[in-house]
Amino acid sequence: MPLTGRTFQNPDGQYFKSLEELDSWAETPREDLSTVLKYHPRPASSNSSGKLMVCHDYKGGYNESPFSLGYTFNFWSVVDIFIYFSHHRITIPPPGWITAAHRHGVKMLGTLIFEGDGENDCLRLLVGRLPKSHKTGPARQPSNFRSLPLSAHYARILADLAHQRGFDGYLLNFECPLRGGMEQTRAVAAWITILVDELKRKIGSHAEVTWYDSVVVTGQLAWQDRLNSFNLPFFLSSTSFFTNYTWPPSYTSKTVEFFRSLDRSAAYVLPKTERDIYVGIDVFGRGSHGGGGFGVYKALQHIVPVGLSTAFFAPGWSWESTQDGSDFTWELWFAHERRLWAGTLAGESVTLPEPAPNRPGEPPCTHGPFECVTSFFAHTPPPDPRVVPLHTTFCPGVGRAWWVDGVKVFERPEGGGWTDIDKQTSIGDLVWPKPTLSWEGSSDDVHAAALPAATSEITLGEAWNGGSCLRLGISAAGEDGEDAAFRCVWLPVQSVSITPSRSYEATAVYKLDQEDSNVDLDVALSVKAMTSLGAYSDAFDIVPQAVMSDALPNGWMKLCVQFESSAPHSASAINAALGLVISIVAEEPSEALKFSLLLGQLNAYPAPSPTAPIHAPMILWADFNATAGTPNTPPLDGTLTWEVAATFAAHSNILTLTGAEDPASAWPVAPSAESWFPRFLYFNIYAQPHNAGAAVVQKPEEAVWIGTSGYEGQERVFGVRQANIPFDLNEVKVVSFYVQGVTDRGEVLRWDQSVVVDVVLS
Repeated sequence: MPLTGRTFQNPDGQYFKSLEELDSWAETPREDLSTVLKYHPRPASSNSSGKLMVCHDYKGGYNESPFSLGYTFNFWSVVDIFIYFSHHRITIPPPGWITAAHRHGVKMLGTLIFEGDGENDCLRLLVGRLPKSHKTGPARQPSNFRSLPLSAHYARILADLAHQRGFDGYLLNFECPLRGGMEQTRAVAAWITILVDELKRKIGSHAEVTWYDSVVVTGQLAWQDRLNSFNLPFFLSSTSFFTNYTWPPSYTSKTVEFFRSLDRSAAYVLPKTERDIYVGIDVFGRGSHGGGGFGVYKALQHIVPVGLSTAFFAPGWSWESTQDGSDFTWELWFAHERRLWAGTLAGESVTLPEPAPNRPGEPPCTHGPFECVTSFFAHTPPPDPRVVPLHTTFCPGVGRAWWVDGVKVFERPEGGGWTDIDKQTSIGDLVWPKPTLSWEGSSDDVHAAALPAATSEITLGEAWNGGSCLRLGISAAGEDGEDAAFRCVWLPVQSVSITPSRSYEATAVYKLDQEDSNVDLDVALSVKAMTSLGAYSDAFDIVPQAVMSDALPNGWMKLCVQFESSAPHSASAINAALGLVISIVAEEPSEALKFSLLLGQLNAYPAPSPTAPIHAPMILWADFNATAGTPNTPPLDGTLTWEVAATFAAHSNILTLTGAEDPASAWPVAPSAESWFPRFLYFNIYAQPHNAGAAVVQKPEEAVWIGTSGYEGQERVFGVRQANIPFDLNEVKVVSFYVQGVTDRGEVLRWDQSVVVDVVLS
């Protein structure tokens, strides 16, 4: 995304206002959005508790600017499904939101909605598109009753759209009456099964179709607030059900009772469990039990214990309800959001909404103190790094500046910022609301001293790559005991799912935030297995690796380890944690200690295979195509494109072959099950002017960073706008554009692996 300027190009086709617009899109062949990360499921969990669906409806239409700090969602580890919702006929999740969800193994859904004047399109959805050029009809009029005809046309196109854009299904929201009555509603339920089948065929068995509790079998618009016989056929045809949110507390148990009364011998379209029923909660309140906001825990206390799942509607409440405050800042909002989702810190409190009066006949309902949202749901690591390499710069998808390998290359003017969800990574799912420290060492090495206290904070003021990093603070009172001079603690940061008997590599980049600390520190990267009781065990063989790189700038340091579990290969995936082992040597143990670390990047991926070719990533070429437009189109308006490649290290094994019958391979060959060819997260783009009459001398280290790829959903494309070029073009004859890749293992390519293209201005 061009973060440096004032103009940008929206991703192609963000939504469709009608099915006619969808047909027009289908007539124009388009390539898949290659930059969108494909969905990979999380490892199977034995946890049978209810799931969480989040339905994101923001400011009535998502009018936020990418050139400011905006709302982002960051607590993915407890979410199973995320819905990008709006009031257009068809809402398509933006590429960055899809990638952000898929990095965490969360399904991303679009929305198909009919409301207001949507009745005609409701009918068109079922009968499909009819030709306009010629008259058509039955060859002979039928003599017997014939129901409303049902076409698979739009089910096919909607499945094609999901496949092309990389998302995982749809929320179906029919909020207008179906005047065809049961004949039409029966056809709707049947059409849903066609959509489910088309989606599973085109995007995979994980495809999801969620029915929102609205229209009932008679065709009336009548929200039921629970599952019952009036909406049952739609639930049975879909993969999941989303109830309306104005239910009284008794409705959750009634839903369970009704579901369990269903005839298990019936040939239902799809098998179902209670976990496929998502009970709605409006975070803005609006009739929800508990009043929304910090009162949502009251509704959760009626949903989770009975085994049902939960659907959160409009989580942007935390931003929209505070953004107009005179003291509003991004940091204050994030603290507000953290309290809602991850919990409060010592000394903090939350403001609960006034309880709504009981409905007639509704018994009194009492609740205890506030509980955060994540305390109700199972915590799930992202997909195995063997499948989706773990990469985090602890970026919530916003920033005020941009860093490349510890060097600030761009900063927005005072008070400004940027939002790009494509750059969002995990914020460290084990450190909120605060890190949990434990002593490092054998069980008989027990310290008499109290464990230090730890804090966590996202800081937008410094980064290694991207726009932020994680600040970890540790403090403790002074101690006079003999063991107070040396303390060693384990600080878990990020959950991971590890395949037994497979070798992984992990790296971390960190720096000391306070050089005047009164302690000496030694920091190591480690991985530990997570037990069901929330403790950690040493179940991995860990080997520190030498870091073959030049000294890192601005005080940053890099750690690298290889690790492998000792569990048998047939064992299930291991839930583990990546974190830091911090050894603290106090010069004066009686004095209180206080220090902080900045954790800039954390990566985990399969260790290099000895059978994979030794190679290095590179960018092969770049090209610039000017925009074809009116004579007034600026010459630097256009599109940068490029190609990636790999280059191999020298190898001489072929000289050792004994002859044509030698069974040894002349060089290592990657096994078919492993992917070795370099993959990239995004690309940094730079520009450099050359004055009239001056020879073009490439000095990439002096070029100006102008943005990154990814925002528009295309992997190797960057839209150049002359209005965004941050230097005066008077007397400039040539502009050099540099493309620098960032691999999925967090490696920024050196300049000799990057590429330049010179654009001559007329």
